[in-house]
Amino acid sequence: MEIFTLLETIEELLENSKGLPFSNKCMVDKDEILDIVREIRLKLPDELKQAKWVKEERTRIIEEAKKEGEDIVKEAENRIIAMIDEHEITRKAYDEKQRIIEGANEMAREMSEGTKEYADNILSDIEQAMINLKDNISAAQTSIDNAVETLKNNRKELK
Repeated sequence: MEIFTLLETIEELLENSKGLPFSNKCMVDKDEILDIVREIRLKLPDELKQAKWVKEERTRIIEEAKKEGEDIVKEAENRIIAMIDEHEITRKAYDEKQRIIEGANEMAREMSEGTKEYADNILSDIEQAMINLKDNISAAQTSIDNAVETLKNNRKELK
């Protein structure tokens, strides 16, 4: 995967950079590091981009559900006002208003829960992908450490 290669390049730049006296800091070419970081950002898995989209979509859906619920409530209130001609009609109107409000609230709650569940599933998948990526990076680091150790031992044998 190219991201690992880019990460290794950053590691090499850091390892080969000049150290500052009396500190653990080093000097690196800022533009070179920024170019590599931009390249990594462009190559990040689509799941990260999708997670951002899911979050934005979730917010949009919740706002839409709230607006729809408010519209339904306003519609119910308007229907009640129109039905206030007689006592029986008024009572029925209040009952209908309550039913519509409860239905709207239930629908908004279900939409919100569905959106949260969908977002949670996507985020769970992304989390697993990131764990796998972390494991791959750890395995690569272990391989590099073993290779460095082997090289050191080979050099010792040559002496």
